[in-house]
Amino acid sequence: MTGAFVAIVGPSGSGKDTILGYARDALAAEDAFVFPRRCVTRPSGPGEDHEPVASDAFASAEARGDFALTWRAHGLGYGIPASVRGQIDAGRIIVANISRGSVGEARAAFARVVVVCITAPAEVRLARILARGREDEAAARARIARASPRVAADLEIVNDGTVDAAGATLVGFLRALR
Repeated sequence: MTGAFVAIVGPSGSGKDTILGYARDALAAEDAFVFPRRCVTRPSGPGEDHEPVASDAFASAEARGDFALTWRAHGLGYGIPASVRGQIDAGRIIVANISRGSVGEARAAFARVVVVCITAPAEVRLARILARGREDEAAARARIARASPRVAADLEIVNDGTVDAAGATLVGFLRALR
C-alpha cells in the first residue's frame, strides 16, 4: 500500500469539516486512514476539531519543525503535525483540511498528494458561516465575495445536499486510494 496526503480544500462555509467528520467516523475501524488534528491559533469552537495553540507557542513549534505543513489564513496560523510523515511512509492515507494556497507546499512536502475540493453555492456558504457565530454578516459576506484561488482537484464534491451524500462520496474516493 502506498501512503498519501489527501488535501481537503475549498471555500469557507463549504462544509469541509462536516464532511471530514463524516469520513473520519465512517473509516474509524480502518487503520489505513488517519485524520490528524490541525493546530490552529484560535480557541476551540463549534464545527472545527482542532488543537488550539497560542501564537507564540505555534511559532516556537514551527521553528522546531513540529509541523509537516504550516500556513497562514484569516489572521491565524494553521499546522499539520510532523508525525504524519512517518504515517505516510508506513503506507497510511492522511486526510486533512488545508488552505488552497498551501497545496503547492503540500506537493513539495509529500511524495503523493491527492486534492479533494469541497464546494457549495454562495448562499449556502453564507448561511453556514453566519451559523458559526465567529463573524458578523458584513464580514461573512466579504469572505464569500473574496476571490478564491483555483486548485486542480482530483475530486470535486458539491456539498449542497445531505451530509450523508457528500460524506459517502468522500469515503468511497478515499477507499479507492488504497
